Amino acid sequence: MTVKHFSLEYNRADGKDTYSPGDAVSGKVTVVTSKEIKVQCLLVKAKGKSKVTWCEQDGEIPVVRSNKRNYFYFEHIILQDKNKGDGSEIIGPGRNVYPFSFDIPNNDMPSTYKGKWGEITYSLRARLTQSIWLVHKTKTKFPFQTKSEFPFASRSEMILIGLKEQQYATRISFGSGKVTINVTSEKLGLEQGEAMQVFLEVLNESARPVTPKFFLCEKQTFVAPTGRTVHTNDILFGMGDPVPPASRQVLTKVLSIPPGLPPTFYNCCMMKLEYQIKITLDAPLMKDPEVKLPLVILHGSHKPHQRKKERSTRFKKLTG
Repeated sequence: MTVKHFSLEYNRADGKDTYSPGDAVSGKVTVVTSKEIKVQCLLVKAKGKSKVTWCEQDGEIPVVRSNKRNYFYFEHIILQDKNKGDGSEIIGPGRNVYPFSFDIPNNDMPSTYKGKWGEITYSLRARLTQSIWLVHKTKTKFPFQTKSEFPFASRSEMILIGLKEQQYATRISFGSGKVTINVTSEKLGLEQGEAMQVFLEVLNESARPVTPKFFLCEKQTFVAPTGRTVHTNDILFGMGDPVPPASRQVLTKVLSIPPGLPPTFYNCCMMKLEYQIKITLDAPLMKDPEVKLPLVILHGSHKPHQRKKERSTRFKKLTG
C-alpha cells in the first residue's frame, strides 16, 4: 500500500473536555505515503445525530423498530481534482498534515449518550479517494454537552425552586402485619458526584423483621414512529439494619450519585433518561413494599463534594 498512515484527530475545545453548541471543532488529517500519489478527493465530514433501534415480537413475527435524526451535517473539502475522477491533485511522499475547522450550530441539542437501544453521537469522518476502487476512511467521535442547564424542563422559577425542595412519600403494606414506610429526601435535583441524605422511618407492626434496601432506578425510554420501549436498571446503593418485629426505626442514609452517571434529559424527541430513588423492605413471606421518590441528575460542576455523615440508627420498641 502506498498510503502507510491515514488518521483524523480533533483538538480540545478551548481547554474543555467537551464541545457545546456554538463551539468551533478544529483538528487535522494526517496522510503518510511512501511515494507521490494522485487523489480525486480528500474531505472531512462532521455529523451530529441520534438513532434508536430495537427488535420486538408481534405475535410470532419479529419486528424491528427504528428512528433517527440528524442535528447537523457538514463537509469540508481539503483536496479535490479539477475534473471529477481525473486524479489531478497530488499528495507528496512522506508525512502530510491538513488542518480543518467546523462551527457547531448554536442550537439546543442533546448531550452525547449511549443507552440500551439508542445513542446520541457527534462524529468526524475523513475520506481519501484515490480511485473508485481505492478509498481510505477513518472516523472518530467527539464528546458533546448541551448548553441547556436544565435539559428536561423550562427555566421557570417554579422549576428552579422545585429542584431544591424536599420530597416525601409514604407506603403502608399488609402481610403478617402492618408495615409503614415514611421517606424524605433533601431535594429533587442533584449534580453528578453529589451526596444527599435520605431520611427513613419504618414502623414494623408485623411478626417478622424487615430490612430496608436503597436503590437508584434508571429508566431509559426509546421512541420510534411505530412504537416505544422502556429499559430499566436498578443500582443498589446500600442496606440498612434489620427492623425487629413490633418496633420503629429511624434511619438517615447518605446516597452519593456516581460522577460518571449520565444526567437526566428530555430534549431528544426519540429517547429520554429519568431517575428515581427506590427504598424497599426485604420482608420474609411478604410482598416487598417499596417507596419511590423522583430524582433529577444534573451536569456536575466538577467541584469536589463533601460527603455528609450518616446519622446513627435509632430503634424504639412499639408498645401495645
